[in-house]
Amino acid sequence: MKFVAVSLAVLSLGLATPVLAQTAPPVRYELSFDNAVHHEARITVTYRDLGREPVRFEMSRSSPGRYAIHEFAKNVYSVSAVDGAGRALTVQRSDPYGWTVAGHDGTVSVTYTLYGDRADGTYAQIDATHAHLNMPATLMWARGHDDRPVELHFRSPNSDWKIATQLAPTSDPAVFTAPNLQYLMDSPTELSDHRVREWTVDDHGTPRTIRIALHDPGTDQNADIFAERARKVVDQLISVFGDVPDFDYGTYTFLADYLPHVSGDGMEHRNSTVLSGSRSLAEADYGQIGTLSHEFFHSWNVERIRPKELEPFDFTRANATPSLWFAEGFTNYYGPLAIRRAGVSNIDRFLAEIGGQANVIVNTPARAYGSPQEMSLRAPFVDAAASIDPNNPNIFTSYYTYGATLALTLDLTLRQRFPGKTLDDYMRWMWRHHGVNEVPYTPDDLRKGLAAVTGDQAFADAFFADSIQRSGLPDLAPLLAQAGVVMRPRNATGAWAGPARLQVADSVVRLAGATVPNTPLYIAGLDGGDEIVRLGETAIDSQANWDDALKALKPGDTVSITFIQRGVERTAQLTLASDPNFELVRVENAGGTATPQQLAFRAAWLGAES
Repeated sequence: MKFVAVSLAVLSLGLATPVLAQTAPPVRYELSFDNAVHHEARITVTYRDLGREPVRFEMSRSSPGRYAIHEFAKNVYSVSAVDGAGRALTVQRSDPYGWTVAGHDGTVSVTYTLYGDRADGTYAQIDATHAHLNMPATLMWARGHDDRPVELHFRSPNSDWKIATQLAPTSDPAVFTAPNLQYLMDSPTELSDHRVREWTVDDHGTPRTIRIALHDPGTDQNADIFAERARKVVDQLISVFGDVPDFDYGTYTFLADYLPHVSGDGMEHRNSTVLSGSRSLAEADYGQIGTLSHEFFHSWNVERIRPKELEPFDFTRANATPSLWFAEGFTNYYGPLAIRRAGVSNIDRFLAEIGGQANVIVNTPARAYGSPQEMSLRAPFVDAAASIDPNNPNIFTSYYTYGATLALTLDLTLRQRFPGKTLDDYMRWMWRHHGVNEVPYTPDDLRKGLAAVTGDQAFADAFFADSIQRSGLPDLAPLLAQAGVVMRPRNATGAWAGPARLQVADSVVRLAGATVPNTPLYIAGLDGGDEIVRLGETAIDSQANWDDALKALKPGDTVSITFIQRGVERTAQLTLASDPNFELVRVENAGGTATPQQLAFRAAWLGAES
């Protein structure tokens, strides 16, 4: 998140201009965790020099890095208030999201209880092991005073707990500050008995500290291995941009929680990121490095190279941008790419990961329903946002996966058509023109950047018209061939009915999800929840029955299928097809030989294989 000098409330809520930060006393938060075992925190927030008008206190409804609505007020209760003289004040609640306090003397202290028992990038978890705090899920704030400086005073229930955060430290290890509400809400904080590993990176002569605060049941050796792999990946990501962000207060912090009662996530912030998961480093074989790589790339791409629609962030509504295919999707490409270049993974593993994403996008029916920009704008409906009513799963594909596939095709196209140019050059251009100076970009700025890097306006215009504003994809096979990589069918000869996942219970076999347009099952009229009774002469009462029945058929065969759909037994003709799914493999693994030119291209793209 970017420092902003004007109030969020002024920009997005149309309220009166608040007292200026340089004359207003700081907002003071006091957080205690005496009932941590039952997931409660007791929090007091104090505002002074408010005048005499009623003050509206709120909990946020959205969180930096998230694009959907989250009703954080639901976990706040036992709210009370006093004025500067300690007199009790009436707290009026007229809607679900806030509380109004009137009749004060210019000072208001509101105290409330927060319940939190989900540790991830969005919520808060408080227990006997830690206090894991995402600030929008934790802190109440007064509307119209967003630009006031902030002090946070933490009272830990355990003397072994340390505090890790991107908030500014003070001489008191339990007190931290923030310059305004925007920075405060962007600053997750972990209180626990965690290990710390840190090192410095060189930013053109200025050292910047990278720190991992690791809350994990493993050993010091596990922490050292993870930190060493992280250091290699961080170095590769820095090399993409040729510059290190000027981290506020000189430090970037990974807040890593890997515990059985923690939920898996990764969430970027301006000078920190939350990494969370239920498996320890050892249990996951250090697979958490993938999330670390992705999130650290965000310290350039989205935290400083920032879509205009997200600046400033509005904590009262869903924040949407049509550019998530770039902000999240290109990041999803560079995460595993940096791990490969760092030598932390091998080429085959990288091809399996990026090939899996490309396979999804090439074969998804959702591209018929919208472009990458459309998928980006659907984020408020899918980004950890659940509805009771079902939606059509065939009309959306993730902007993460879509963008990663576009990044792959664009990188290979640049290397093919513009000698000496790569996607790294494009990212550096965006960094120099929209990151270093923190000038938010528009969708059209992305197109202009591609034209500037290639020197070919027509190419940039065509790429954006065909693949960003519409749903076209370049032909991937010849692009990959430059690197001696082939697109190989996963199941070249087998009969395919569609991407059907079966749910088996007590010999009843049902389709677990909706069928996909233009696939055999869809054309035959089957849908999610239908019970499959028979395929040809084979009774279907298990996954094995279904698999064996398909193995006896070949693409082009037509067979009867009997099924029960909402209580009615039906029979249809099912014409099997060839499986369109593919995988990416080195030509050497497909029975061929890579040429010296292909090996050189591959090394320049993915780094030399050790």
